[in-house]
Amino acid sequence: MPRPWRPIHLLLVIGLVLAAAGTAFAGTAAAGTAFAGSATAAGTSGCGQAPTLRNGTYTIQSGGQTRSYILRIPDNYQPTLRYRLFVGLHWLNGSAAAVADGGGAAGAGWAFYGQQRMSGNGAIFIAPQGLDAGWANTGGRDVTLVDDILRTVEGALCVDTTQRFALGWSYGGSMSYALACARPTVFRAVAVYSGANLSGCAGGSQPVAYFGIHGTYDSVLNISLGRSIRDTFVRANGCTAQNPPEPARGSGRHITTAYAGCRAGYPVQWAAFDGDHTPEPVDGGSPNTASTWTTGEVWRFLTQFGPATSPAGDPSTPPSGSPSTPPAPGAACRVTATMNAWNTGPTTSLTVTNTGSAAISGWALGFALPAGQSIVSGWNATYSPAAGQVTARNAGYNGDLAPGASVSIGFQATHTGAAGAPDAYTLNGTSCTTA
Repeated sequence: MPRPWRPIHLLLVIGLVLAAAGTAFAGTAAAGTAFAGSATAAGTSGCGQAPTLRNGTYTIQSGGQTRSYILRIPDNYQPTLRYRLFVGLHWLNGSAAAVADGGGAAGAGWAFYGQQRMSGNGAIFIAPQGLDAGWANTGGRDVTLVDDILRTVEGALCVDTTQRFALGWSYGGSMSYALACARPTVFRAVAVYSGANLSGCAGGSQPVAYFGIHGTYDSVLNISLGRSIRDTFVRANGCTAQNPPEPARGSGRHITTAYAGCRAGYPVQWAAFDGDHTPEPVDGGSPNTASTWTTGEVWRFLTQFGPATSPAGDPSTPPSGSPSTPPAPGAACRVTATMNAWNTGPTTSLTVTNTGSAAISGWALGFALPAGQSIVSGWNATYSPAAGQVTARNAGYNGDLAPGASVSIGFQATHTGAAGAPDAYTLNGTSCTTA
């Protein structure tokens, strides 16, 4: 594949790092203009409709400019199924086409950093094109571009809003990090290959599952820069701080560490490899898109949060993979709510703790939204209805709560009145204490 990041660009990179660290981007609040998502927590308006977008390159007006992106959808796309969505971001002097077409020894198998191949062409993939072949994200313009693309694509196709992912290498990794910071209620997880804080971080205080990959002797973006952005989400995800082991130079290996203590559903993973600035490292060999270990490890990390597809039916129905038995009656519980009130509406994070002595298998959390609020997107649960008396039901991967265990869920809402969090909750029909 192309190698646009070489030492000749080092001065430019240093300037970008300093600019990002000094100014980030002030034009967009952390979620102040966040993409609203769909009217329910799990599906989009394109569900159940004949698709109006196909494979191809599209132009779009965003921020007063004509921008473009490449779209790839499954060959056997069915509008009655919700699909995972991946946003693949190119490197400096790269292109959307380079991401979407792949290259190197793997050829088309490297499309979207190998993830399209891993999906069996069973997901929706988007490759936006950066201005000046990069992601300066001045004034938040590139975050806005992704907002606009998602709004368009999800209006035409059926997307699982609990499984949106961003990934990219170098400048593309930096932009993936910026999306995790600015759109934590939109993106479930990101994979950052050899990234740094080049595109800003408007936010960074809300949890997003994070996988960082970096070479120990990266000559373009020093590994210390990758560690720094990783630690943003070590903190936001409540993980236990540590200095993960990293391989010695000349060892020809990589070490992947899963952080301990992270909030349920928000893992942080770090892979350090004995190598330079590349998205395709190979243990004991030269970089190669066909044999790099990153393809499989990134796929396993991003796809741990739910099934490949789920029926686009009644949003009150738990998604495929949820416990088949109904929630156990009665459960001692405590709910802690944290709310951020942005211009477009409140974002509420809820931590539900099993305070009883028995394990819970399958849960349903009930609460009343304040008058005027309506849920537009959420994570780690399905929500129905969108307003009034709401029930949040476990996803397929977080239905079991041992005594003392917690699960973190949340949602973003619009409002015309009160912007507060719910003040009372029930778990499987039993009232919870609040903290």
